Amino acid sequence: MPSMLQDKYAVVFGAAGSIGAAVAREFAAEGAEVFLAGRKGDAVELVAKEIRADGGRAHGAELDALDQTAVEEFVASVVSRTGRLDIQFNAVGPRIHEYGNGKPATELSIEEFTTAVNTVAGSQFLTARAAARRMVTQGSGVVIFLTGSPARPHTPGATAIGAAFAAVENVMRTMALELGPAGVRAVCVRTAANPDTRTIRETADVLAAMAGTTGDQQMERLARSTMLGTSPTTRDTARAAAFLASDGARMMTGTVLNSSAGAVAD
Repeated sequence: MPSMLQDKYAVVFGAAGSIGAAVAREFAAEGAEVFLAGRKGDAVELVAKEIRADGGRAHGAELDALDQTAVEEFVASVVSRTGRLDIQFNAVGPRIHEYGNGKPATELSIEEFTTAVNTVAGSQFLTARAAARRMVTQGSGVVIFLTGSPARPHTPGATAIGAAFAAVENVMRTMALELGPAGVRAVCVRTAANPDTRTIRETADVLAAMAGTTGDQQMERLARSTMLGTSPTTRDTARAAAFLASDGARMMTGTVLNSSAGAVAD
């Protein structure tokens, strides 16, 4: 049976992070040639080397996804090399102390609030725009956005990141309307607290300190709060992204694939 993404070309931003690396590996395992970008070039190249060691095709580059000139040049270089771009995915996000995760809205500074919106929504927009410009010209492609369950408020202390995720989902729907006539899809994966990520481990520690519990207990609480009684892993999130990138999802656009284990309902 052929792989889902055989002979496709994919760009993954934030590829050195837990989710970005998992998505890059999944895309490559499904047959795509992946072009990885992240602020820490050595870490990005390490992911690329691991993919190549497993028989995949991967290339790493150091890049800040909030630098619009660098983003445009990187995407242009990929298209110049391959002739087209089939898939774009972005997993860029700030550290939790930068956006006050766990704090109630009344204690959140405007700097913390805008950091989440600017970093998450800003980088998702810049990378999606760069990819979409090339995809419209070629008449095909899929732009995949990433959000989390706070896009649908279900827990306190997530004002900033929730606003950022909700904005991303709105951008995705608008871009789907605009890009559809050119044969380009825009979709979103909404995950929940992936326990094998640095961000969620740090969040659990913050919540534990506030509640007088342990990080592990907070992780267990997050898992129990989902409808399935478990938390999705980065591999689960990556598999959802790979499906959205595939021809099996070719009739899906302007929609969110809720892969949150039922942390939130639509």
